[in-house]
Amino acid sequence: MNQRLKMLQTWMRENEIEVCFLTSSENVFYLTGYFTDPHERLLALAVFQEKEPFLMVPSMEVHDARNSGWEQEIIGYSDIDNPWDIVAKAIQQRLSAVSKAAIEKEHMNVERYEQLLNLFPKAAFVSAEEKLRLLRMIKDEKEIAAIKEAAAMADYAIEFGASELKEGKTELEVLNALEYALKQKGITEMSFSTMVLTGANAASPHGNPGTTRIQKGDLVLFDLGVVVDRYCSDITRTVAFGDINDKQKEIYDTVLRAQLAALEASKPGVTAADIDLTARKVIADAGYGEYFPHRLGHGLGISIHEYPSLTETNPLVMETGMVFTIEPGIYVPNVAGVRIEDDVLITADGAAALTKYPKELQIIKH
Repeated sequence: MNQRLKMLQTWMRENEIEVCFLTSSENVFYLTGYFTDPHERLLALAVFQEKEPFLMVPSMEVHDARNSGWEQEIIGYSDIDNPWDIVAKAIQQRLSAVSKAAIEKEHMNVERYEQLLNLFPKAAFVSAEEKLRLLRMIKDEKEIAAIKEAAAMADYAIEFGASELKEGKTELEVLNALEYALKQKGITEMSFSTMVLTGANAASPHGNPGTTRIQKGDLVLFDLGVVVDRYCSDITRTVAFGDINDKQKEIYDTVLRAQLAALEASKPGVTAADIDLTARKVIADAGYGEYFPHRLGHGLGISIHEYPSLTETNPLVMETGMVFTIEPGIYVPNVAGVRIEDDVLITADGAAALTKYPKELQIIKH
């Protein structure tokens, strides 16, 4: 049995949890090596303190699940089966009764919770999320290698996207071109919906690309990530299309100073709050504090948003092997929107930026 499952079982024994019943694709993948999006069908991994775990998948996926390397029991079910009857039987073969079970409370819907409650009416249900987030927070060498490759492909996407900027092109035209270029490199999935935002649109932190055309003097914001071996990258760069005005340049320089200061502050032993406040102070001291409305960054891995969350109130201490984003931004409506984001790995003596595309202001002239 793999080490991740053993750590989960240790936690279960310490907390007298008899079964951990997981249904999210991400956590199932983390513990089994098998990833699938089952849509409305049930995907489940049941883990026990001592008994053999089982993975339950639609019958059409049994072969794929076995080929993923999962060596314990795999239970398939057809579209005409009631999967909950099969779940009940499989658990009852291992346990005579269930008094305490762990589930993903934030992921499991009410209908599925009620099914489990019907199966085990005397059970208390506790959250499995916090433990799994902590397990996933420290990346091993294989995970780091995948994120590094994803980061390199994100760098390529920014470089390609910047080369596609032309006066009169729309945001969507540039977006489509860079995603097609990634597909030609073998990338089949983006970490999230790609953003290419120009001019006033860049001042919306979660803007939606559309038919706005690129003009001289615009700041163009790219925010994107790719998935490699199920691990995500996430990069933001803001470039100038032609010369920009002094106010735009001031905002850009402030964000860059904040981003570099936060990167320098990142090391084992400091808190997430320390890193966030380092960047926030640079921006506040420059007079733009009210225009930096979001946290400094978020953990990165199988999911695009994981632990740790870099907020000014998070006391979590940084440890070697954590991977997260540092992405300060300033968004002044009708003036400028700038965000600069790197994927960052905590190392034994500091931090390493995994995304490498230049952060000094790039002025695109063509």
